[in-house]
Amino acid sequence: MIVQLVTSFIASAAFGIIFHVPRRVLLQCGLVGMMGWAVYFIMAEAHYDTVVATLAASFIVALVSQICAKLFKMPIIVFSVSGIIPLVPGGLAYDAMRSLAEGDYSLTAQFATKAFMLSGAIAIGLLFSEVTNQLFKKSNR
Repeated sequence: MIVQLVTSFIASAAFGIIFHVPRRVLLQCGLVGMMGWAVYFIMAEAHYDTVVATLAASFIVALVSQICAKLFKMPIIVFSVSGIIPLVPGGLAYDAMRSLAEGDYSLTAQFATKAFMLSGAIAIGLLFSEVTNQLFKKSNR
């Protein structure tokens, strides 16, 4: 687990560099990605479905991104884009395209469906976090 957490931290921080995130928040970007991956990893190890684990992890990424945005006076997207990178189902999308090129259409459908479901879970998790944040703000007023 430690190796995966360190790898997810490095991946998130590296994508922060690629996206020209200010240097003073690269550590936080890496931590956001590492926290999201930790949630995903723990839920996957507890035998939750990967879609549910991805949904929960993306919710946490967005929630922590909102907190970091307030603390460091930066846009939320600075933290959420870098933090969500470890959850993106790139390997499944690659496998879907490879099986399509090989002519195995049933396997293509399986991989593509799973990749779309995981991508949808990421989007819903990010959206759900924003809705929760807005409801919390309205209730405090």
